[in-house]
Amino acid sequence: MTLYKHILLAADFFEHGGQVAEKAKRIAEQNQAQLSLVHVVDNLPITDPAYGPMIPFDVDLTQELIEATKKRLAELGQKLEVPVERQWLEMGSPKLEIVRVAEERQADLIVVGSHGRHGLALLLGSTANGVLHHAKCDVLAVRLADD
Repeated sequence: MTLYKHILLAADFFEHGGQVAEKAKRIAEQNQAQLSLVHVVDNLPITDPAYGPMIPFDVDLTQELIEATKKRLAELGQKLEVPVERQWLEMGSPKLEIVRVAEERQADLIVVGSHGRHGLALLLGSTANGVLHHAKCDVLAVRLADD
């Protein structure tokens, strides 16, 4: 009996993201489940009417960030043998977009990395915490070592 049929890896490209990806791949293999990837680019404020432009308008940082992220997502997909049609790059709030993609794609497990937070960082919340509290499916928060 398999526990999961479709596992969604909420990929980040930080130092410890590889261990989360490998764990998601192993769980997918053990369950003979489909593995998919999602990465969410947080919205970048370009202007604020109260303060005026924050960056020159001739520099499109958001588009550059998206292009660089697409490349990294494709590399991760190739490494994990996840086809392009199961790789999604979204913009917005990471916790909300991860949950939305999981629901739309009928994932039954979301795998996300989680740092042990203390103090102010704990009060402000994290992506893993937000996903855990909003997801309608199981969530595996893989503990990452804090530096």
